[in-house]
Amino acid sequence: MLGRVCRIRTLRTYTARIGALALLALGLARPVSAAVADPATSSTSRSRDVITLCFERQEVLPWRTLDRGGLNFELLNQVATRLGITFEYESMPWKRCLAQLQANEVGGAFAVSFSKDRMHIGAYPGGDAPDLSKRMHVDRYFLIRRKGSKLDWDGKTFRNLDGAIGVQLGYSVGEFLRGQRVAVDEGSQRASELAQKLLAGRLAGAAVGGGDAMVLMHSTLSPQLELVNTPLIEKPYYLILSHALVNANPQLAEKIWKAVEEVRNSPGYRKLERDTVGGRH
Repeated sequence: MLGRVCRIRTLRTYTARIGALALLALGLARPVSAAVADPATSSTSRSRDVITLCFERQEVLPWRTLDRGGLNFELLNQVATRLGITFEYESMPWKRCLAQLQANEVGGAFAVSFSKDRMHIGAYPGGDAPDLSKRMHVDRYFLIRRKGSKLDWDGKTFRNLDGAIGVQLGYSVGEFLRGQRVAVDEGSQRASELAQKLLAGRLAGAAVGGGDAMVLMHSTLSPQLELVNTPLIEKPYYLILSHALVNANPQLAEKIWKAVEEVRNSPGYRKLERDTVGGRH
C-alpha cells in the first residue's frame, strides 16, 4: 500500500534559497489512510502525510541546489500546499535515487527526462507517451570541447569527432549520443570530472546540461574550454512517481501531476521562472 512509499514524520520546515529568494514549505505528518481518502483535503485538526522524493545530490542551476533552493523546489512546495500534502526531499547519487524509486523505497524522483528504459523504474505523467503539459521544466544539453579543438556539432551531425563523448553516470543524454553512433564514456559523476578528463585528453568532448555548462564556463577551467552554442538536445523533465504509489492511489498521482501543470502555468511561478532564466524555458 501507500505506506511503503509515504514516510510519516513529525513537523518539519524546509527553507531554501536561490539568490535572494527564500522558499518555505510547512507540513504536519498525517496518517496514510487520510491521504488515501482525500489527499486534497486538509484541516488543522488532521495531520498530513509525507511523500518522500529523491533528487540527485548535485546542484543544477537554476533548478535546484543542495540546500533545497531553486525553481524545482519552489514548484513542488507550491504543489504540496495546493494538495494539502508534504513532500520530504532526500538527496543522493542519481543511480541510487532511481534504484530506490524502482524498489518503491521512495514515492518519487525529480527531475527526470523520459527514456523507455526508465519506464520500469517509475511512472511518468501520461505513461509511455509522457504528457508534456505535466513537465516540471525544459533544459538543454550542450557540447563542451577543449579550446582550439575542431570538434563541432551543427544540430544534426558531429564533425571532427575523434574519441568518446563523456556524460554523467545514468544521464539519458548518453542514449541520444549512442543514437548518433557516438562512443560514450559514462565514468563520471559530476560535470567537473568530465571537464578534467576532457582537458587531460581522455575525452573528445563532454555533453552536459545547460546549468552545468554555464557553471563550467564561469569556472577556473573556462579559459581552457569552449562551449558549442548549438544545443545537442532539448528535453522536458518530469516528476515521476513510484509504481507502488500510482497503483495504490492513481487519483493522488493524477492530482499531483495536474498540480505541477497548474503551478508551472500560474502567473506567480511564470514570473519567477522568467526572472530567473530569462523566459528561455
